[in-house]
Amino acid sequence: MGAAQEMGAVVAPLVGPSSILLALMASGMNGQQFAFAGYLPIDNQQRIKAIKELEAESKRKDSTQIFIETPYRNNQMLETLVKTCLPSTKICVAVNITGPDEVIKTLTALQWRHQVPDLHKKPAIFLLKA
Repeated sequence: MGAAQEMGAVVAPLVGPSSILLALMASGMNGQQFAFAGYLPIDNQQRIKAIKELEAESKRKDSTQIFIETPYRNNQMLETLVKTCLPSTKICVAVNITGPDEVIKTLTALQWRHQVPDLHKKPAIFLLKA
């Protein structure tokens, strides 16, 4: 019995879109093998280490790694991804999913270096596939 049930509340899942799964579907990346890592560390050195570990895991398992960041740190996240990942690693940035200004774009780390968008304060999901 879950904590909510112990308190007399009923918790039931509702059918509807999950921005994480919508981003995965639109990314063109492996939807058969994927993992959601949540938020990566804030500390830059720890973040770089986490990205390298996700990239290695993606390569080892042929999987897509999915993670998120707070909207005011999105630009730093993409900058760190582009600098840290191998040039051939695919990175998808999914911004404002289902919104009128939705953008979902998958490029290699090398390609992102030449066209870095402004993601500041926009809800985004990041996907990585080595």
